[in-house]
Amino acid sequence: MTQYKTELHAHTREASACADFSAQDVADKYIAAGYTTLVLTNHYSQTRMKKDLEANGISWVEHFIGAYRKMRDYAKGKLNVLLGCEIRFPENDNDYLIFGLTEELLRKYPDMHMMSHKTFSTFARENGLLFVQAHPFRNNMVVVNPKYLDGMEVYNGHFKHDSRNHLANEHALRNGLIRTSGGDFHHPEHVPGDAGILTDFPITSMEELVQTLKSGQYTLMCRGKAAQRDGMSDFHA
Repeated sequence: MTQYKTELHAHTREASACADFSAQDVADKYIAAGYTTLVLTNHYSQTRMKKDLEANGISWVEHFIGAYRKMRDYAKGKLNVLLGCEIRFPENDNDYLIFGLTEELLRKYPDMHMMSHKTFSTFARENGLLFVQAHPFRNNMVVVNPKYLDGMEVYNGHFKHDSRNHLANEHALRNGLIRTSGGDFHHPEHVPGDAGILTDFPITSMEELVQTLKSGQYTLMCRGKAAQRDGMSDFHA
């Protein structure tokens, strides 16, 4: 049976200054690697926002959405591109992946990055979002109370960080959290194919993705292969 690959964590330089590749380049790499869907999770935080955008007559939200639209339009018919984000609140250096976003919601609440994780948790549930802590066991991260989360990134493929994925996997299983896997694509050394989820059907909308993650009808990709549910060795990377 054909399985379809979805990347849940990737960045482009248009809205993530730490990323090396353009939206078109990232799309080409994932298409070549056989992915059918990519969630673009550019950084959304106070430290990432460019003050001169307002002076030039464009808001950060429009800049952020523009990066997503650029990839979506370029890859149309070849790769399903969905709008996500990696949000950071002022309280600490934690990062969170948000699934279920719409352009309308971003425009209505452009300052959601100024909340705390606790207030955002309530906001997410009121607005049908999934709130997933990214790479929670990296250095300088704080593992938050699972009652505020929907899920946890249990495999992060960023080669420059020790994300201690096995600890995240154990913690998520112990607390009944949705588990996700993402490549955290940024740099030339990163080759797509390491991470994401596998499904028996292509994910073509954010609604389908949210429902799939809630239902558990997917397999995690870890280190380029399908992971066993309790195969802890799969998560050592």
